[in-house]
Amino acid sequence: MTFGEQPAYLRVAGDLRKKIVDGSLPPHTRLPSQARIREEYGVSDTVALEARKVLMAEGLVEGRSGSGTYVRERPVPRRIARSGFRPPSGATPFRQEQADGETRGTWESSSEQAEASVSVAERLAIRPGDRVMCTRYVFRDAGEAMMLSTSWEPLAVTGRTPVMLPEEGPLGGMGVVERMAAIDVVVDNVTEEVGARPGLAEELLALGGVPGHVVLVIQRTYYASGRPVETADVVIPADRYRAAYHLPVK
Repeated sequence: MTFGEQPAYLRVAGDLRKKIVDGSLPPHTRLPSQARIREEYGVSDTVALEARKVLMAEGLVEGRSGSGTYVRERPVPRRIARSGFRPPSGATPFRQEQADGETRGTWESSSEQAEASVSVAERLAIRPGDRVMCTRYVFRDAGEAMMLSTSWEPLAVTGRTPVMLPEEGPLGGMGVVERMAAIDVVVDNVTEEVGARPGLAEELLALGGVPGHVVLVIQRTYYASGRPVETADVVIPADRYRAAYHLPVK
């Protein structure tokens, strides 16, 4: 096989990837051995090894101790709908993140006071070290962890109020907009920035991923008259979910 300017290991990985995608190498099939790759593509052991590493990093194959490398089952991505819509009756944290009135799921949460890091302080327009309420969520659909969220609210806004703890009190479990309204803070804008990165070890452990898997990270911030009153990082496994936005035309 003649290779062009692209590195040989990427060309080999690309051909094997194509076979995985088109079904020539279906899930649970053993990937050709390093020796077989070397022979079939006319490359060195180093090239064959690097090509296998690429496929493993992409999450297309997985190593099984003492058995070899196998094609992974490829899940069909499901949609996580996101929108600025909030029903008049309020939104639970699950619906707040899923933004779909038909969605039913469960979540676990824990809250604790903390000092704002430099990055969180910048997002909330406060000083590093200022006190915030940090709440961590795990969202589940049919028992499967589908999404993580960590939110921060400045205690200068919510401290010593009935909504200081997002999951407790008279409005515990409601959305940010409704909780803030209860203390006369009118949320009038929300922004979301979407990026992707390799998942952290603790994130992938919670989401059932493997090292090297990519996650979508949505940085969401709520504002009241230009003042940030809540910011959050929403983490979604990119191999299983897509973030679908429904934006109104005005």
